[in-house]
Amino acid sequence: MKYKWEIIPVGDKEKVLDLALELKVLPVLANMFIARGIETREDAEKFFFPDLKNQHEPSLLQDIDKARDRVLRAMESREKIMIWGDYDVDGTTGTALLYKLLKPYFPEITYYIPDRYNEGYGISYQGIDYALSSDVGLIISVDTGIKNIDEIAYARVRGIDFIVLDHHTPGEQLPPAIAVIDPKREDDNYPFKELTGCGVAFKFLQYMSADLNLSERDLYRSLDLLVLSIGADIVPIVDENRIYAYFGLKLLNKEPSIGIRALKEVAGWKDRSLTVGGLVFTLAPRINAAGRIGHGSQAVELLVSDNYDQALQIAREIDTLNRQRQQIQSDIVKEILEGFEKNPELKDKNSTVLYNPHWHKGVVGIAASKVIEYVYKPTIILTSSEDGITGSARSVADFDLYEAIEHCAHLLTKFGGHKYAAGLSLKRENLEKFIECFERVVTERITDDMKKPRLKISGVLRLKDINAQLVRVLKKMEPYGPGNPKPVFVTMNVKEASYRVIGRDSSHLLLSFKRDNGNYISAISFESAEKLQQIVESKKYDIAYTVGESDYNGSIQLEIKDFRFRE
Repeated sequence: MKYKWEIIPVGDKEKVLDLALELKVLPVLANMFIARGIETREDAEKFFFPDLKNQHEPSLLQDIDKARDRVLRAMESREKIMIWGDYDVDGTTGTALLYKLLKPYFPEITYYIPDRYNEGYGISYQGIDYALSSDVGLIISVDTGIKNIDEIAYARVRGIDFIVLDHHTPGEQLPPAIAVIDPKREDDNYPFKELTGCGVAFKFLQYMSADLNLSERDLYRSLDLLVLSIGADIVPIVDENRIYAYFGLKLLNKEPSIGIRALKEVAGWKDRSLTVGGLVFTLAPRINAAGRIGHGSQAVELLVSDNYDQALQIAREIDTLNRQRQQIQSDIVKEILEGFEKNPELKDKNSTVLYNPHWHKGVVGIAASKVIEYVYKPTIILTSSEDGITGSARSVADFDLYEAIEHCAHLLTKFGGHKYAAGLSLKRENLEKFIECFERVVTERITDDMKKPRLKISGVLRLKDINAQLVRVLKKMEPYGPGNPKPVFVTMNVKEASYRVIGRDSSHLLLSFKRDNGNYISAISFESAEKLQQIVESKKYDIAYTVGESDYNGSIQLEIKDFRFRE
């Protein structure tokens, strides 16, 4: 896929130089910091040294006092509580967090993860009936519930109260719960709107900590769960999310809970440190595989386990499910791409909406993400469900997928999500109308810029400026993620390189570039072996890359993201 390079423009030169001198960094880094909102030494200290003192007051969340009062009433009357979570990473980590920290006060507390296939996303009547049969008086939903108006009304009539802890965009009407805690409520004054569902659960327990005599140490011991949700849900790693990700990674890498320790071992990362990106590609897919191929309750069982042997067994079962998921996903993506070759008119559309009743419901979301890597446009992959059609949607940079789907809501039975990812259901007879509606809305709203993947460049570097000090500064910028992406730099007119093809399938390139000072710097470029001939034949070319260290010997190594060959 060909990228459009977007290099951050140089700002006020005097301001850039002043900050560079103040922080003792290269001007290109100072310019990047300013572009990211770091304009003073005080800003830099707050950014580079996250502090738990900079958390926001949980009391600012709307309805949080009502939720606390209802939980305390349940504790006094020894009422049975059920934690209801979504089946993805955010939902299962949030469920595990609430369950582990509330269990000492509610010995009969239970948790419930709906079956993706029999119940679907959100609160189900089936699950509420199960709660009724189990004498549950209060359900606390996490990462779900914000749009389940009818279902929560059904529970209320039957004597079950709901507390909704969610982070998804509410509809015009809130559910009739005792309390609805969601920073995205229009009437909510909480200063940070991008908490995960697990993050909202964390803030709720933080608010209740005095009532429950819950120590800060016990509360912060759950940050390994919270950072997992932050990484998996692709939320901006800024503000509170940066604080929680920073301390959560420290915990996850040095002293993780039993379940996460077992999962790290199974994933091959027992004694190695993970970044946020590492979580996204190692632990998160395995936890998600439980809900996609098996049942999400397996993930919660793992995350709340206090027995390592038991946790290791569950982790191995989940790892097997993940391998099955990978194969199913690969088969679906291959079938879709072959369909594009057979039906070239699909490529002319501004959106991709595809339906096959045989595709696996649990992997259509990640299949949509993979398809976008090949055909860059808003994509919805649909399959059959018991009551019609269901599926997942993924977006491209800057295009608001949720709003586009919302404009076709009259053709849907259910939908929910956010700007870049959503789930939806519809009746079979509305499929063609929905495809037409979505294509029309996307065509009206998408711009030419959105149709091309962009590589955002933090600045232009000379190879001789890449040294240990630069690496130290870049390390201090971690954890990276949305809102704080790992910086990509460009070097123009690189000098001739030595190169060799590496990897099991000979698809990667290992290169070495000569610097102006005569030394060499190594670089790796994944899935780029097909560019070797252009590299050999080109007298001049530019490289876009990130700066890091080699896993092999710890030396400085570039990871090339793209080449730009000159005529």
